[in-house]
Amino acid sequence: MRVLLTRVAALSVGVASLSAQSGPTVPPPTQVADVATLISRLSHENYKATVKGLTQFGDRRQGTERNRKAVDWIEAQLKSYGCPTERIKYVYDPPPPQPRTGGGGQQQPPPGAVPRISGGGRPRGQRAPTGVNNDPMQQPDEKLRALNSEPAKNGPREQVYCTKVGSKYPNEMYIIGAHMDGHGWGEAANDNGSGTALVMELARIFSMPDVVTERTIRFALWNNEETGLNGARAYVEQRQALQGKEDPPGSGRYPEPKWLGMIQHDMMMWDHGMPRADGTLNPEQRPEADVNIEFQSTAKLADEAMKLAFFFHRANELYATDYPAQVGPHMTNTDSTPFMDLVPAISLRENERGVHTGNGWNPHWHQPTDVFATYSDKDFRLGLNAAQTTGGAVAELVGLTLRK
Repeated sequence: MRVLLTRVAALSVGVASLSAQSGPTVPPPTQVADVATLISRLSHENYKATVKGLTQFGDRRQGTERNRKAVDWIEAQLKSYGCPTERIKYVYDPPPPQPRTGGGGQQQPPPGAVPRISGGGRPRGQRAPTGVNNDPMQQPDEKLRALNSEPAKNGPREQVYCTKVGSKYPNEMYIIGAHMDGHGWGEAANDNGSGTALVMELARIFSMPDVVTERTIRFALWNNEETGLNGARAYVEQRQALQGKEDPPGSGRYPEPKWLGMIQHDMMMWDHGMPRADGTLNPEQRPEADVNIEFQSTAKLADEAMKLAFFFHRANELYATDYPAQVGPHMTNTDSTPFMDLVPAISLRENERGVHTGNGWNPHWHQPTDVFATYSDKDFRLGLNAAQTTGGAVAELVGLTLRK
């Protein structure tokens, strides 16, 4: 806490100078101090425990009982924080896949081939093949293999969100999201237990009784990301036209406030560098590990999204305790994509999605090794720093104050 407040004092002059620039409004230093207090309530141990709790459901593959149980568990946790929950219901019944797809609808290369990544920038450095493990025998843990054995079935789907209602502008909202499903015959601890736990940890601290926000925040845990962003697309299809409509009229209630920004979190913990020449990776976190903040340069609202990304970059300087942030222009293949032409949308993650992840920087991506035990305290600390970054930025954007 003392470190955060010292950083606030040191950067207060910079905060004041930013307030005159275009983009999101920067609050006065007194409010920044309240934000710092809130962010100090984020807990490394809580974050780890939530990731661990999600792994009890294996890979949480969509269309399975373990996925449905995970949705129920997430909802119970959100309710325990005092964050009122609702569900989005939709049907997933696609035609037979042709060609085979991976996370976010990304087409997968033949086994052993180096993938071509769409929208991810120019490949750099040593590359390694990536793909989705579909062989259960690659999972040596017999209990986990049995847990993940139920195949996905098409049909009805559900996903949960909870909402912190704004005190002054309940009709305006920021969406903080992550997908809770995974695959690959592991525990989906990083992809995307790490992002799900981040959103849940933010829901916990923003739901505390002394927290007041002028604007609304929605904490959304998408389903069916791995099949093509279907849960996020269902949300947009069902809710887009309802934005800003008071229901019932005169009630002051807005079931779907106007979207001001969408912030996605997808794979938060593994930043160990590019593959070596022999295809192996450093078991230790790289010294340059950072939080990647991405917008999509081809989106209709790219300029607004870029400003939002750099606002988050500044929040990282103020509130993140251990790791810096970098901004990149190639947000791709994640749940912010369905929003990016409708509202400023950004994504936080461990690596550049297109270049780093797509070129093999993470050997656990969609693999049986994506289990809780794979990750070190430093890896979890990187995820927590992403939570500090998002929490600080969103707290400023929604006009947070703490009741004295």
